[in-house]
Amino acid sequence: MLHRLLTLLKYFCCTLFNRTIMDETQELGNQIGNWLGNILQEMGVAGSSLRFVKMLVLLALTIIIALLIDFIVRKILVNFLHHFANKSKTNFDDHLIERNITRYISQWLPAIFVSAVIPVVFHDFDFLITPLTEIVDIYLFIVIALFIQALLQGSRDYLLTKDKFKDKPIQSLAQLLNIASWIVVAILIFSELTEKSVTNLFAALGAASAVLLLIFKDTILGFVGSIQLSYNDMVRVGDWIVMSKYGADGNVTVINLNTVKVLNWDNTITNVPTYALISDSFINYRNMEEGPGRRIQKAIYIKQSTVRFLEKNDLDKLKGIQLINKYIDTRQADIDSHNEKNNIDKSLAINGRNQTNLGIFRKYLLEYLRQNPIMRKDMKLMARQLHPTEHGIPIEIYGFSKIKSWVDYEYVMGEIFDHAIASVKYFDLELFEIPAGSDITPLKLQHNGDVKTGNEAQESKS
Repeated sequence: MLHRLLTLLKYFCCTLFNRTIMDETQELGNQIGNWLGNILQEMGVAGSSLRFVKMLVLLALTIIIALLIDFIVRKILVNFLHHFANKSKTNFDDHLIERNITRYISQWLPAIFVSAVIPVVFHDFDFLITPLTEIVDIYLFIVIALFIQALLQGSRDYLLTKDKFKDKPIQSLAQLLNIASWIVVAILIFSELTEKSVTNLFAALGAASAVLLLIFKDTILGFVGSIQLSYNDMVRVGDWIVMSKYGADGNVTVINLNTVKVLNWDNTITNVPTYALISDSFINYRNMEEGPGRRIQKAIYIKQSTVRFLEKNDLDKLKGIQLINKYIDTRQADIDSHNEKNNIDKSLAINGRNQTNLGIFRKYLLEYLRQNPIMRKDMKLMARQLHPTEHGIPIEIYGFSKIKSWVDYEYVMGEIFDHAIASVKYFDLELFEIPAGSDITPLKLQHNGDVKTGNEAQESKS
């Protein structure tokens, strides 16, 4: 069966140039050879020179006819295919033309013609017939492999223009089929050169399967990985992924057999092994971009020493803030009722329940977020207090923005925190900041003054 496949590949154009035509070509070539020999003898060429000159003339004629066939096929076939591609409604054939598939098709007939006339041209030099025929057959195999490669690349380009195939591992599949075609061609060429059965070669390859698995380990793992990525819909071209292990943080541009190409935000490119996306963890932001909202989660730090209980005059002042005036009244009424019911001594503010400037500030931030048209009200939305740290008390804003595009999202988030930072002083709170620059100057002056006062006191004692 494989031997028949070899014959089929050698004469791929059998419908146009079948075996009968090749036999007729050889018969005609023999007649031409005899006729040419007679002419050369009449011209005075004899002996060993006759065979050599006859071979050179036939070789020249063969080259001229092969070039003529190539020219005619190119003109007729290529022009026809280009015309057909321009008239057709689909752009599949356009992608095939771009991959120069017509060039490989036009090379079949000249190669088959040369293979047919080699026994005629080198009739008197029969030791050259077999190696030259093998060379032409090898050339034909390579042309067929290049044709398959162009066909796969054109098909891949066409499928990637379709939305339903953009997230499929088309690139990986095309690469795998291309590798398989070259492996088959290499086996056929080896069989042609060694004159051994293709079946025996495959049996030998089976014995060497362990070595082959080692050689093609990355390719096999990559193909399996690309299939799993596609089947489980783990990553698509265009997804924003983060894979810290490989320094990848950006959009996926290519998914092929061995690597996934990621265009990072600094315009550098990271190549991640395809199988690594199966064996290692990574972050995919696709759901964030396709979902109803993009999360905002960020904190400001309040200086702990500025947190205090609020007196009545403080509450009256804060009632001027429209977003929380009703809340202050309702909350204070509830607190007063609780304190009266439990006979709380309010001569000290620490007794009983009280409102604090930090608590009202948190409520203000929440109401500000609720009235902001950019924030999604149907998703989690809060202003919460986190565990205190050496940098102060974190007040975190947690919510989801309707705007998801990066630039606009950053602008909206900046507006929210600009307002939050500017609002802090209205609640007699301070943001925590590590002293630097101009903040240190007053501390130095105070320190120098304290040192000077201490020295003067020491002198007065003495």
